Amino acid sequence: MRVDVRAKNNVTVTGSRSGPTVMLAHGFGCDQTLWRAVTELLVPTCRVVLFDHVGAGRSDVSVWDEETYSSLDAYACDVVDIVRDLNLQDVIFVGHSVASMIGVLAAAAHPELFAGLVLLTPSPRYIDEGDYRGGFSRSDIDELLESLDSNYLGWSRAMAPSIMGNPDRAELSEQLTDSFCRTDPACARAFARATFLSDNREDLARVSTPTLVVECAEDSLAPRWVGRYVRENIAGCELITLDTSGHCPHVSDPKATASAILSFVHDR
Repeated sequence: MRVDVRAKNNVTVTGSRSGPTVMLAHGFGCDQTLWRAVTELLVPTCRVVLFDHVGAGRSDVSVWDEETYSSLDAYACDVVDIVRDLNLQDVIFVGHSVASMIGVLAAAAHPELFAGLVLLTPSPRYIDEGDYRGGFSRSDIDELLESLDSNYLGWSRAMAPSIMGNPDRAELSEQLTDSFCRTDPACARAFARATFLSDNREDLARVSTPTLVVECAEDSLAPRWVGRYVRENIAGCELITLDTSGHCPHVSDPKATASAILSFVHDR
């Protein structure tokens, strides 16, 4: 039976039909609604494609199964399916957080589909290993996953302020918490393992697509040394540091985020 790709991933398309195509991919616990402020700034000159990963937002949870979505490869396949189903050309893929590595996998496997990658607060590996510093020990991640397993909604409320990183703007944390609550808990637990236990360091060298890394001056989940690591391991990669804090600059500073995206897009 043929799967309805657009319904599966709640695909929406908006903006300029004649402009370059920008595909926005959300991170763990989020959905496409968190892109709304950036989308408003992109649509005058770009065609914007948004979607929800299976299990998040208004995606079709009935097509989800834990075995399939136990690794980031399945999410990368979904991205490729959307691009092909919409018959998109020269896509600029913008991935937030773990979605940046999903974009890396998709572009490495199918470089002909993508004109560029924008990796927003990326991390190819969250766990420290040898000389590599991801920012967390294995015990840190095990504790995080155990907490998520035992009380997903409680974990969401507790973690949102730390992830958002703007303690004086409580409304931003509330947006993120609301997004977590729209994610199916079973799907979230599997996606969390795929995210925080992944190791995509070797995949960076497979990328031949022009790439921009956008990092924040302060980010507890993806510290600046991780951004430098990504830049150094993708040939020709550029790096921009936004003068903002937190892991979600598309929410906390959409103007700066959109400006970085548009500069990259219109340079292609």
